[in-house]
Amino acid sequence: MRRTVGARRARDTGWVHGLAMRFLGHSTMRMELAGTVVLTDPILTGRVGPLRRVGPPPVPGDYADADLVLISHLHADHLHVRSLRKLPPTALVVVPAGAGHWLRGRGIRRVAELAPGKEIVVGDLRVTGVPAKHSGHRWGPRSTRGPQAQAMGHLLETPDGRVYVSGDTDLFPGMAELAEPRIDVALLPVWGWGTSLGPGHLDPVRAAEAVALLRPRVAVPVHWGTLALAGLTRVPGGPGARMRRLLVEPPHEFAAAVAGGTTAVVLARPGAEVALTSPAPGPVGS
Repeated sequence: MRRTVGARRARDTGWVHGLAMRFLGHSTMRMELAGTVVLTDPILTGRVGPLRRVGPPPVPGDYADADLVLISHLHADHLHVRSLRKLPPTALVVVPAGAGHWLRGRGIRRVAELAPGKEIVVGDLRVTGVPAKHSGHRWGPRSTRGPQAQAMGHLLETPDGRVYVSGDTDLFPGMAELAEPRIDVALLPVWGWGTSLGPGHLDPVRAAEAVALLRPRVAVPVHWGTLALAGLTRVPGGPGARMRRLLVEPPHEFAAAVAGGTTAVVLARPGAEVALTSPAPGPVGS
């Protein structure tokens, strides 16, 4: 599939020519590369079911010009129909193979499917589906009803560089194979939205193990600091105190676990630009 977009030019950030990123929270990253505005797993509202956003949601300027939307899997905190309805109707929404019919039935018309090993080409941007180790069921790993599609990550390639977007995943066989040729930027989850993690997720230490396999120039932690169960952060002590810590600490624990290698860790709070300009390994940002 080939789609032509306008001649929009992204800012040159230094790490990869013509790449700019803004972390919009959870697994949502806005990327400008190869003349294309890409959103990953967009969550654009103040709530997702029983979860509430900590801090303000993205503003239309963050997503109103989206060209391409990449969905990693069907869980509601990654494929959020209300958020997709906020996007321009011209945006192409790419979902895991088998989920297109289900999403079109909810009013999203411009949909394409992708599977691991397959690719979509948009101008000078090539997006290849890659494996992920995570439940692909809409309602989680123990449900047998409702839509099912294989969870996946995405590898974005331009003439200037490669970006790996893992989606939700645990370590999986073959992850190291993605490192050739070199990954310039890897977006890796380091937590979630609760006080514990279910199967198929990376915590800060295992995300650092993923960095050792992938060997990217830059790693950006995502899937943290954005969502929590309604009211939990206001509970004094116990689970409330743990949740408040987990909204802040995982990316710093990840950076500490990665420290000493050749990968630079760039930290960005939800809503902030990702500062891809540091010339040396180590944690950058806040």
